[in-house]
Amino acid sequence: MIGVGIFVLPAALAKYGSISLLGWVFTAAGALILAKIFSNLSKIVVNKSGGPYAYTREGFGDFIGFLMAWGYWVSCWVGNGAIAIAIVGALSFFFPVLETNSLYSVSIGLSLIWLFTWINTRGIKESGVVQVVTTVLKLLPLAFVIIVGIFFFDFHNFPEFNLTGNGDFATFPVVAALTLYAFIGIECATIPAENVENAEVVVSKATMFGTILTAIVYILATIVLFGILPTDILQNSPAPFAQAARLISGDFGGYFVAVGVIISGIGVLNGWILITGQLPMATAKDNLFPKMFKKENKKGAPVFGLIIGGLLSTAVMLMNFTKGLVDQFQTIVEIVVFVALLPYLLTSAAYVLIIIEKKLHANSWVKTFVLGGLGFAFSLWAIFGSGPETVFYGFMLLLLGIPFYLVMQYNKRNK
Repeated sequence: MIGVGIFVLPAALAKYGSISLLGWVFTAAGALILAKIFSNLSKIVVNKSGGPYAYTREGFGDFIGFLMAWGYWVSCWVGNGAIAIAIVGALSFFFPVLETNSLYSVSIGLSLIWLFTWINTRGIKESGVVQVVTTVLKLLPLAFVIIVGIFFFDFHNFPEFNLTGNGDFATFPVVAALTLYAFIGIECATIPAENVENAEVVVSKATMFGTILTAIVYILATIVLFGILPTDILQNSPAPFAQAARLISGDFGGYFVAVGVIISGIGVLNGWILITGQLPMATAKDNLFPKMFKKENKKGAPVFGLIIGGLLSTAVMLMNFTKGLVDQFQTIVEIVVFVALLPYLLTSAAYVLIIIEKKLHANSWVKTFVLGGLGFAFSLWAIFGSGPETVFYGFMLLLLGIPFYLVMQYNKRNK
Protein backbone atom coordinates (compact mmCIF):
# COMPACT_ATOMS: atom_id res chain seq x y z
CA MET A 1 0.00 0.00 0.00
CA ILE A 2 2.71 2.50 0.97
CA GLY A 3 4.30 3.37 -2.36
CA VAL A 4 5.75 6.43 -4.03
CA GLY A 5 2.44 8.32 -4.20
CA ILE A 6 2.09 9.05 -0.47
CA PHE A 7 5.33 11.06 -0.58
CA VAL A 8 3.71 13.63 -2.90
CA LEU A 9 0.01 13.27 -2.06
CA PRO A 10 -0.09 15.79 0.84
CA ALA A 11 0.85 18.55 -1.62
CA ALA A 12 -2.16 17.70 -3.79
CA LEU A 13 -4.43 17.55 -0.74
CA ALA A 14 -3.22 20.92 0.57
CA LYS A 15 -4.90 22.60 -2.40
CA TYR A 16 -8.27 21.59 -0.98
CA GLY A 17 -7.61 22.49 2.65
CA SER A 18 -7.84 20.57 5.90
CA ILE A 19 -11.09 18.98 4.69
CA SER A 20 -8.74 16.45 3.13
CA LEU A 21 -8.16 15.01 6.62
CA LEU A 22 -11.83 13.99 6.63
CA GLY A 23 -11.15 12.32 3.28
CA TRP A 24 -8.38 10.30 4.90
CA VAL A 25 -10.63 9.26 7.77
CA PHE A 26 -13.44 8.24 5.41
CA THR A 27 -11.24 6.19 3.08
CA ALA A 28 -9.35 4.67 6.02
CA ALA A 29 -12.69 3.49 7.44
CA GLY A 30 -13.63 2.03 4.05
CA ALA A 31 -10.24 0.36 3.73
CA LEU A 32 -10.60 -1.20 7.18
CA ILE A 33 -14.04 -2.57 6.24
CA LEU A 34 -12.56 -4.16 3.12
CA ALA A 35 -9.58 -5.43 5.11
CA LYS A 36 -11.97 -7.08 7.56
CA ILE A 37 -13.79 -8.77 4.68
CA PHE A 38 -10.54 -10.11 3.22
CA SER A 39 -9.38 -11.09 6.70
CA ASN A 40 -12.56 -13.08 7.36
CA LEU A 41 -12.46 -14.76 3.95
CA SER A 42 -8.86 -15.86 4.50
CA LYS A 43 -10.19 -17.95 7.42
CA ILE A 44 -13.05 -19.42 5.36
CA VAL A 45 -11.37 -20.17 1.99
CA VAL A 46 -8.23 -21.78 3.42
CA ASN A 47 -5.11 -23.19 1.73
CA LYS A 48 -6.06 -21.45 -1.49
CA SER A 49 -3.98 -18.78 -3.21
CA GLY A 50 -5.44 -16.06 -5.37
CA GLY A 51 -7.06 -13.81 -2.78
CA PRO A 52 -9.81 -11.77 -4.48
CA TYR A 53 -9.81 -14.15 -7.47
CA ALA A 54 -10.30 -17.21 -5.26
CA TYR A 55 -13.04 -15.52 -3.21
CA THR A 56 -14.88 -14.20 -6.27
CA ARG A 57 -14.75 -17.60 -7.96
CA GLU A 58 -16.00 -19.26 -4.78
CA GLY A 59 -18.96 -16.89 -4.66
CA PHE A 60 -19.84 -16.42 -8.34
CA GLY A 61 -18.27 -19.29 -10.26
CA ASP A 62 -15.65 -19.66 -12.99
CA PHE A 63 -16.68 -16.91 -15.41
CA ILE A 64 -16.81 -14.00 -12.96
CA GLY A 65 -13.73 -15.39 -11.20
CA PHE A 66 -11.87 -15.43 -14.51
CA LEU A 67 -12.88 -11.85 -15.39
CA MET A 68 -11.65 -10.68 -12.01
CA ALA A 69 -8.35 -12.53 -12.42
CA TRP A 70 -7.92 -11.22 -15.97
CA GLY A 71 -8.48 -7.58 -15.02
CA TYR A 72 -6.38 -7.83 -11.87
CA TRP A 73 -3.51 -9.48 -13.74
CA VAL A 74 -3.53 -6.75 -16.40
CA SER A 75 -3.56 -4.08 -13.70
CA CYS A 76 -0.52 -5.71 -12.07
CA TRP A 77 1.85 -5.70 -15.03
CA VAL A 78 0.71 -2.30 -16.28
CA GLY A 79 1.09 -0.94 -12.74
CA ASN A 80 4.60 -2.39 -12.48
CA GLY A 81 5.64 -0.44 -15.54
CA ALA A 82 4.23 2.74 -13.98
CA ILE A 83 5.99 2.03 -10.65
CA ALA A 84 9.33 1.57 -12.40
CA ILE A 85 8.82 4.94 -14.10
CA ALA A 86 8.05 6.54 -10.72
CA ILE A 87 11.26 5.10 -9.21
CA VAL A 88 13.28 6.56 -12.07
CA GLY A 89 11.60 9.90 -11.39
CA ALA A 90 12.65 9.68 -7.73
CA LEU A 91 16.21 8.80 -8.75
CA SER A 92 16.35 11.96 -10.86
CA PHE A 93 16.53 13.88 -7.54
CA PHE A 94 20.11 12.59 -7.29
CA PHE A 95 20.80 12.17 -11.00
CA PRO A 96 19.16 15.04 -12.93
CA VAL A 97 20.35 13.57 -16.24
CA LEU A 98 17.53 11.02 -15.95
CA GLU A 99 15.02 13.80 -16.62
CA THR A 100 16.48 14.51 -20.04
CA ASN A 101 18.11 11.27 -21.18
CA SER A 102 15.48 8.68 -22.09
CA LEU A 103 18.08 5.99 -22.77
CA TYR A 104 19.38 6.15 -19.20
CA SER A 105 15.85 6.31 -17.79
CA VAL A 106 14.62 3.31 -19.75
CA SER A 107 17.74 1.30 -18.98
CA ILE A 108 17.41 1.83 -15.22
CA GLY A 109 13.67 1.19 -15.23
CA LEU A 110 14.03 -2.06 -17.16
CA SER A 111 16.94 -3.12 -14.96
CA LEU A 112 14.73 -2.71 -11.89
CA ILE A 113 11.87 -4.72 -13.43
CA TRP A 114 14.13 -7.61 -14.37
CA LEU A 115 16.20 -7.51 -11.17
CA PHE A 116 13.09 -8.06 -9.05
CA THR A 117 11.66 -10.52 -11.53
CA TRP A 118 14.86 -12.54 -11.03
CA ILE A 119 14.65 -12.21 -7.24
CA ASN A 120 11.09 -13.53 -7.33
CA THR A 121 12.17 -16.52 -9.43
CA ARG A 122 14.48 -17.42 -6.52
CA GLY A 123 11.43 -18.20 -4.41
CA ILE A 124 8.75 -16.52 -2.34
CA LYS A 125 10.92 -16.56 0.78
CA GLU A 126 13.63 -14.51 -0.90
CA SER A 127 11.02 -12.06 -2.17
CA GLY A 128 9.62 -11.84 1.36
CA VAL A 129 13.04 -10.92 2.77
CA VAL A 130 13.30 -8.03 0.30
CA GLN A 131 9.79 -6.96 1.23
CA VAL A 132 10.47 -6.91 4.97
CA VAL A 133 13.70 -4.92 4.56
CA THR A 134 12.21 -2.34 2.19
CA THR A 135 9.09 -1.96 4.34
CA VAL A 136 11.15 -1.15 7.42
CA LEU A 137 13.41 1.23 5.50
CA LYS A 138 10.56 3.10 3.81
CA LEU A 139 8.77 3.59 7.14
CA LEU A 140 11.84 5.21 8.72
CA PRO A 141 11.70 8.56 6.85
CA LEU A 142 7.93 8.75 7.32
CA ALA A 143 8.32 8.09 11.05
CA PHE A 144 11.14 10.64 11.20
CA VAL A 145 9.00 13.42 9.72
CA ILE A 146 6.01 12.49 11.91
CA ILE A 147 7.87 12.23 15.24
CA VAL A 148 10.47 14.97 14.90
CA GLY A 149 8.13 17.16 12.88
CA ILE A 150 5.83 17.54 15.89
CA PHE A 151 8.41 19.89 17.42
CA PHE A 152 8.29 22.10 14.32
CA PHE A 153 4.49 22.14 14.15
CA ASP A 154 2.91 25.59 13.81
CA PHE A 155 -0.89 25.96 13.83
CA HIS A 156 -0.55 29.14 11.77
CA ASN A 157 0.59 26.99 8.84
CA PHE A 158 -2.47 24.77 9.01
CA PRO A 159 -4.69 25.32 5.92
CA GLU A 160 -8.26 26.52 6.19
CA PHE A 161 -10.98 23.89 6.13
CA ASN A 162 -11.98 24.41 2.49
CA LEU A 163 -9.80 26.39 0.08
CA THR A 164 -11.62 25.51 -3.14
CA GLY A 165 -14.46 28.02 -3.10
CA ASN A 166 -16.88 25.14 -3.66
CA GLY A 167 -19.24 23.71 -1.08
CA ASP A 168 -18.00 21.17 1.46
CA PHE A 169 -20.27 18.46 0.07
CA ALA A 170 -18.88 19.02 -3.43
CA THR A 171 -15.25 19.05 -2.28
CA PHE A 172 -15.33 16.06 0.06
CA PRO A 173 -15.80 13.34 -2.62
CA VAL A 174 -12.87 14.77 -4.57
CA VAL A 175 -10.41 14.58 -1.66
CA ALA A 176 -11.76 11.19 -0.62
CA ALA A 177 -11.14 9.86 -4.13
CA LEU A 178 -7.58 11.19 -4.05
CA THR A 179 -6.83 9.43 -0.77
CA LEU A 180 -8.53 6.20 -1.82
CA TYR A 181 -5.87 5.12 -4.29
CA ALA A 182 -3.21 5.15 -1.55
CA PHE A 183 -4.90 2.09 -0.02
CA ILE A 184 -4.93 -0.11 -3.12
CA GLY A 185 -3.15 -3.33 -2.19
CA ILE A 186 -4.98 -4.19 1.04
CA GLU A 187 -5.79 -7.60 -0.44
CA CYS A 188 -2.24 -8.64 -1.34
CA ALA A 189 -1.51 -10.72 1.77
CA THR A 190 -4.31 -13.09 0.74
CA ILE A 191 -2.92 -13.82 -2.73
CA PRO A 192 0.06 -16.12 -1.90
CA ALA A 193 -1.83 -17.84 0.95
CA GLU A 194 -0.73 -21.38 -0.02
CA ASN A 195 2.88 -20.38 0.65
CA VAL A 196 2.18 -19.01 4.14
CA GLU A 197 2.50 -21.16 7.25
CA ASN A 198 -0.62 -21.09 9.43
CA ALA A 199 -2.25 -18.92 6.76
CA GLU A 200 -5.66 -18.72 8.47
CA VAL A 201 -4.06 -16.75 11.32
CA VAL A 202 -1.09 -15.03 9.68
CA VAL A 203 -2.84 -13.70 6.55
CA SER A 204 -5.79 -12.44 8.57
CA LYS A 205 -3.58 -10.55 11.03
CA ALA A 206 -1.30 -9.22 8.29
CA THR A 207 -4.27 -7.81 6.38
CA MET A 208 -5.80 -6.04 9.38
CA PHE A 209 -2.64 -4.82 11.10
CA GLY A 210 -1.11 -3.73 7.80
CA THR A 211 -4.15 -1.62 6.93
CA ILE A 212 -4.37 -0.10 10.42
CA LEU A 213 -0.67 0.82 10.44
CA THR A 214 -0.91 2.31 6.94
CA ALA A 215 -3.95 4.42 7.86
CA ILE A 216 -2.20 5.77 10.98
CA VAL A 217 0.92 6.68 8.99
CA TYR A 218 -1.06 8.40 6.23
CA ILE A 219 -3.21 10.51 8.55
CA LEU A 220 -0.44 11.53 10.97
CA ALA A 221 1.96 12.34 8.15
CA THR A 222 -0.57 14.63 6.45
CA ILE A 223 -1.39 16.42 9.73
CA VAL A 224 2.28 17.02 10.53
CA LEU A 225 3.08 18.28 7.02
CA PHE A 226 0.11 20.65 7.19
CA GLY A 227 1.63 22.09 10.36
CA ILE A 228 5.27 22.29 9.21
CA LEU A 229 5.02 23.84 5.74
CA PRO A 230 3.02 26.99 4.94
CA THR A 231 0.05 26.20 2.71
CA ASP A 232 1.32 28.14 -0.30
CA ILE A 233 4.65 26.30 -0.19
CA LEU A 234 3.11 22.88 0.43
CA GLN A 235 0.64 23.24 -2.44
CA ASN A 236 3.46 23.75 -4.95
CA SER A 237 6.00 21.34 -3.52
CA PRO A 238 7.04 18.43 -5.78
CA ALA A 239 8.53 16.63 -2.74
CA PRO A 240 6.76 17.82 0.44
CA PHE A 241 8.25 15.19 2.76
CA ALA A 242 11.78 15.94 1.57
CA GLN A 243 11.13 19.66 1.94
CA ALA A 244 9.81 19.20 5.48
CA ALA A 245 12.77 16.97 6.39
CA ARG A 246 15.18 19.57 5.02
CA LEU A 247 13.51 22.18 7.21
CA ILE A 248 13.89 19.88 10.23
CA SER A 249 17.49 18.75 9.80
CA GLY A 250 19.01 20.45 6.77
CA ASP A 251 20.10 18.79 3.55
CA PHE A 252 20.71 15.48 5.32
CA GLY A 253 16.99 15.21 6.12
CA GLY A 254 16.05 15.96 2.52
CA TYR A 255 18.38 13.30 1.18
CA PHE A 256 17.18 10.83 3.83
CA VAL A 257 13.57 11.16 2.70
CA ALA A 258 14.53 11.12 -0.99
CA VAL A 259 16.28 7.79 -0.45
CA GLY A 260 13.17 6.59 1.41
CA VAL A 261 11.01 7.40 -1.63
CA ILE A 262 13.28 5.30 -3.84
CA ILE A 263 13.29 2.39 -1.38
CA SER A 264 9.50 2.63 -1.05
CA GLY A 265 9.11 2.36 -4.81
CA ILE A 266 11.52 -0.57 -4.95
CA GLY A 267 9.58 -2.41 -2.23
CA VAL A 268 6.26 -1.85 -3.96
CA LEU A 269 7.69 -3.02 -7.30
CA ASN A 270 9.04 -6.20 -5.72
CA GLY A 271 5.69 -6.92 -4.03
CA TRP A 272 3.58 -6.39 -7.14
CA ILE A 273 5.94 -8.52 -9.26
CA LEU A 274 5.36 -11.29 -6.71
CA ILE A 275 1.59 -10.87 -7.19
CA THR A 276 1.99 -10.81 -10.99
CA GLY A 277 3.29 -14.37 -10.78
CA GLN A 278 1.13 -15.69 -7.94
CA LEU A 279 -2.32 -14.65 -9.20
CA PRO A 280 -2.15 -16.24 -12.68
CA MET A 281 -0.62 -19.36 -11.10
CA ALA A 282 -3.66 -19.73 -8.83
CA THR A 283 -5.97 -19.15 -11.81
CA ALA A 284 -4.09 -21.66 -13.98
CA LYS A 285 -4.45 -24.32 -11.27
CA ASP A 286 -8.20 -23.99 -11.78
CA ASN A 287 -7.68 -24.37 -15.56
CA LEU A 288 -8.84 -20.81 -16.26
CA PHE A 289 -5.40 -19.56 -17.40
CA PRO A 290 -2.95 -21.44 -19.69
CA LYS A 291 -1.15 -24.23 -17.87
CA MET A 292 2.29 -22.66 -18.38
CA PHE A 293 1.35 -20.09 -15.71
CA LYS A 294 1.24 -22.82 -13.04
CA LYS A 295 4.65 -24.29 -13.86
CA GLU A 296 7.05 -23.83 -10.98
CA ASN A 297 10.83 -24.04 -10.89
CA LYS A 298 12.88 -25.86 -8.23
CA LYS A 299 12.32 -22.94 -5.85
CA GLY A 300 8.56 -23.21 -6.19
CA ALA A 301 8.30 -19.93 -8.11
CA PRO A 302 5.91 -19.54 -11.10
CA VAL A 303 8.79 -18.69 -13.40
CA PHE A 304 6.84 -18.46 -16.68
CA GLY A 305 4.23 -16.18 -15.16
CA LEU A 306 6.95 -13.92 -13.78
CA ILE A 307 8.79 -13.76 -17.11
CA ILE A 308 5.60 -13.06 -19.09
CA GLY A 309 4.66 -10.35 -16.59
CA GLY A 310 8.15 -8.86 -16.88
CA LEU A 311 7.93 -8.77 -20.68
CA LEU A 312 4.54 -7.05 -20.58
CA SER A 313 5.75 -4.49 -17.99
CA THR A 314 8.75 -3.86 -20.23
CA ALA A 315 6.41 -3.07 -23.12
CA VAL A 316 4.44 -0.65 -20.92
CA MET A 317 7.59 1.17 -19.87
CA LEU A 318 8.92 1.41 -23.41
CA MET A 319 5.56 2.77 -24.55
CA ASN A 320 5.70 5.51 -21.93
CA PHE A 321 9.04 6.74 -23.22
CA THR A 322 7.69 7.03 -26.75
CA LYS A 323 6.51 10.63 -26.79
CA GLY A 324 3.54 10.04 -29.04
CA LEU A 325 2.09 7.44 -26.70
CA VAL A 326 2.37 9.21 -23.35
CA ASP A 327 -1.27 10.29 -23.35
CA GLN A 328 -2.37 6.76 -24.21
CA PHE A 329 -0.29 5.43 -21.32
CA GLN A 330 -1.97 7.80 -18.87
CA THR A 331 -5.38 6.67 -20.09
CA ILE A 332 -4.42 3.03 -19.61
CA VAL A 333 -3.26 3.71 -16.05
CA GLU A 334 -6.61 5.35 -15.22
CA ILE A 335 -8.46 2.34 -16.62
CA VAL A 336 -6.27 0.01 -14.56
CA VAL A 337 -7.27 1.89 -11.41
CA PHE A 338 -10.89 0.95 -12.12
CA VAL A 339 -9.94 -2.68 -12.78
CA ALA A 340 -8.03 -2.73 -9.48
CA LEU A 341 -11.09 -1.44 -7.61
CA LEU A 342 -13.50 -3.99 -9.10
CA PRO A 343 -12.16 -6.91 -6.98
CA TYR A 344 -13.22 -5.05 -3.83
CA LEU A 345 -16.79 -4.81 -5.11
CA LEU A 346 -16.97 -8.46 -6.16
CA THR A 347 -15.25 -9.77 -3.04
CA SER A 348 -17.65 -7.84 -0.79
CA ALA A 349 -20.62 -9.42 -2.57
CA ALA A 350 -18.98 -12.85 -2.62
CA TYR A 351 -18.38 -12.63 1.13
CA VAL A 352 -22.12 -12.65 1.83
CA LEU A 353 -22.83 -15.37 -0.73
CA ILE A 354 -20.09 -17.67 0.57
CA ILE A 355 -21.29 -17.39 4.16
CA ILE A 356 -24.90 -18.09 3.14
CA GLU A 357 -23.88 -21.05 0.99
CA LYS A 358 -21.64 -22.57 3.65
CA LYS A 359 -24.20 -21.75 6.35
CA LEU A 360 -21.60 -20.03 8.47
CA HIS A 361 -22.21 -17.43 11.17
CA ALA A 362 -25.87 -18.48 11.38
CA ASN A 363 -26.27 -16.49 14.57
CA SER A 364 -24.68 -13.33 13.17
CA TRP A 365 -26.03 -12.96 9.64
CA VAL A 366 -26.96 -9.36 10.37
CA LYS A 367 -23.28 -8.56 10.97
CA THR A 368 -22.38 -10.42 7.79
CA PHE A 369 -24.86 -8.46 5.69
CA VAL A 370 -23.82 -5.15 7.28
CA LEU A 371 -20.11 -5.79 6.72
CA GLY A 372 -20.57 -7.07 3.17
CA GLY A 373 -23.06 -4.29 2.38
CA LEU A 374 -20.74 -1.56 3.64
CA GLY A 375 -17.83 -3.01 1.67
CA PHE A 376 -19.98 -3.23 -1.46
CA ALA A 377 -21.29 0.33 -1.06
CA PHE A 378 -17.82 1.76 -0.44
CA SER A 379 -16.39 -0.07 -3.47
CA LEU A 380 -19.28 1.06 -5.65
CA TRP A 381 -18.72 4.65 -4.55
CA ALA A 382 -15.02 4.32 -5.38
CA ILE A 383 -15.76 3.00 -8.86
CA PHE A 384 -18.33 5.76 -9.42
CA GLY A 385 -15.74 8.31 -8.35
CA SER A 386 -13.28 7.12 -10.98
CA GLY A 387 -15.48 8.74 -13.66
CA PRO A 388 -17.75 7.45 -16.45
CA GLU A 389 -15.04 7.36 -19.13
CA THR A 390 -12.69 5.33 -16.96
CA VAL A 391 -15.49 2.89 -16.04
CA PHE A 392 -16.48 2.48 -19.70
CA TYR A 393 -12.98 1.69 -20.91
CA GLY A 394 -12.39 -0.48 -17.84
CA PHE A 395 -15.35 -2.65 -18.81
CA MET A 396 -14.01 -2.77 -22.38
CA LEU A 397 -10.75 -4.11 -20.98
CA LEU A 398 -12.62 -6.82 -19.10
CA LEU A 399 -14.57 -7.74 -22.23
CA LEU A 400 -11.28 -8.33 -24.05
CA GLY A 401 -10.73 -11.24 -21.70
CA ILE A 402 -13.93 -13.05 -22.75
CA PRO A 403 -12.48 -14.60 -25.98
CA PHE A 404 -9.54 -15.77 -23.86
CA TYR A 405 -11.99 -17.42 -21.44
CA LEU A 406 -13.93 -19.09 -24.27
CA VAL A 407 -10.73 -20.56 -25.70
CA MET A 408 -9.81 -21.96 -22.28
CA GLN A 409 -13.27 -23.52 -21.90
CA TYR A 410 -13.11 -25.01 -25.41
CA ASN A 411 -9.72 -26.60 -24.70
CA LYS A 412 -10.96 -27.86 -21.34
CA ARG A 413 -13.99 -29.58 -22.87
CA ASN A 414 -12.01 -31.16 -25.70
CA LYS A 415 -9.68 -32.76 -23.20
